[in-house]
Amino acid sequence: VKFMKAAAAALIATVGTSSFASALTFGTSRGRPTSHLAMSSLPSWNDLQSLASSTPVGSSLDEEVSLRPTGRAAPFVQNKLRLFDSEEFSSDKPPKITLYRDHAGWCPYCMKTMCQIEEKQIPINIELVPMRSYGDKPTEFTKLVPSGLLPALIVETDDGRKQVITESQVIMELLDQWHPPSEGYKPMLPDSNDQAGNARYDKLARLERDLFSWWCNFIFRPERMGGGGSGGLMGMLSGKGGSAEMSGAMKGFLDALDKVEAELKSTTGPWFFDNADHPTMIDFVYVSHVERMLASAAFWKGLDLRSGDEKKRFPCLNAWLEAFEKREYYLAFKSDYFTHVMDIPPQYGPGYDGGFDDMREKFAKSITGRDGKSWNLPLPFDDELQPLYTGPPLPLSVLQAAGIKGDNGKKEDSYQSADPDMMAKACRGMAGWKLASNGEAVARFAARGGPKGGTNPRKTFGAQLADPYAEADKEAQPYADAALRAVCKSLLADDNDAALHAMKSDLQDAVPSDQAGAVAASLAYLRDRVGVPRDLPLASARHLRAHINYAIQSIV
Repeated sequence: VKFMKAAAAALIATVGTSSFASALTFGTSRGRPTSHLAMSSLPSWNDLQSLASSTPVGSSLDEEVSLRPTGRAAPFVQNKLRLFDSEEFSSDKPPKITLYRDHAGWCPYCMKTMCQIEEKQIPINIELVPMRSYGDKPTEFTKLVPSGLLPALIVETDDGRKQVITESQVIMELLDQWHPPSEGYKPMLPDSNDQAGNARYDKLARLERDLFSWWCNFIFRPERMGGGGSGGLMGMLSGKGGSAEMSGAMKGFLDALDKVEAELKSTTGPWFFDNADHPTMIDFVYVSHVERMLASAAFWKGLDLRSGDEKKRFPCLNAWLEAFEKREYYLAFKSDYFTHVMDIPPQYGPGYDGGFDDMREKFAKSITGRDGKSWNLPLPFDDELQPLYTGPPLPLSVLQAAGIKGDNGKKEDSYQSADPDMMAKACRGMAGWKLASNGEAVARFAARGGPKGGTNPRKTFGAQLADPYAEADKEAQPYADAALRAVCKSLLADDNDAALHAMKSDLQDAVPSDQAGAVAASLAYLRDRVGVPRDLPLASARHLRAHINYAIQSIV
């Protein structure tokens, strides 16, 4: 009974209470015996890997995997060597600097550092380390960095000693100094003799800290209407279905964004400095937290800064975001709102509900897949909160392999006019390739969500969905494995409608009635742990989540 209640809580988001009546009586509602494991019609993981690799999308992704050890692959969140077009270094002669950053793509300070490395194309080694809220840090890292801080830069001297540098701002400044324009690298800071440029940088840096402070006040403290704290006088916001009283914290946050908007408007655009046609360090300092502000404001306050009245209020901010989204490396490190609202609390503390109640409830359901649309088939072409096509929604190699061109014929371009069917097929293909590439391990991971999974005593972590030492439900695992092979088969099919019909039939044959609840809970466990960008970009991740939900609905 305890497990049934837990399963109901896990699945209610997508299958609804009426479907749960069937799920909770799975022992008698269907006649398949417990020993029945009719999986002969399902391809093996090896077969699925071969199928994925035979597609243009899968073949392009296989090639990227083969290039990663050379340091010359496309941007990717888990790359461990970046050489770009350097002739000085190779995989046999790597650079003597190593950046330690977080494994899952959660850390905003790691993100801004990596964006600068990618924009400047700095040759560097990369080591991936869990954040404290996600798992234990390896001993070899804590010996080098006892504080455990990320990011951390390790510089190996000619005599073999290792110097440790922490704090993202210091790391970014040093990397810029060590890779100057005189050696062909893009400048990230104003020249030391540029007094006006340095004064502007300092002004923008102070404004970023002011914006960050207002964001923390707005999200991580209870709102007080009509002022509160240093928020000042209450304001009114129109266009929300009548007048809505604005808290001092919301007003302060929006006023700070107005100042950011004014600074962006003062340039020819889209960046904070006019003297370069690329983002510079101050752009990276802002973007990693602005990305998190967008997600948290929508989820906890019902405030969407990328559409409607707010987009009209902040046109330069939105143009700046869209310019970032056209850069492939930004896609490689950009999270979706769901990942952010899961990873923000363990880093900053819990967010407080407030703002516009109706919109907050609507946005929260969309972000977490409880609206019946955002994580359910058929998926709309775009996401109502998170624009998918203002830049490349998938790696450029995948788009090229799928025959999908940008709106203006460029690679790093918007893709809003792309053929929806071609785009959906490419997104499904990438999700299927990813699932097939490690299917057995993914099934074992998913089975932690079964009634006999995760029962072993183990260390807990701050992140709500992090449980690295949980054990799988061994009874549910083979059936969860079969269900995921059915999902993967569907993702890789050319005709998705026919594939979905086949998946339902496959699942009904492969999952016996007394394992239906355990498998559904295992699939839900996996669905809620699909991370962006760690596992897939959002355009592809949403298809994986939606196909998993279709499987859950077919089982229960």
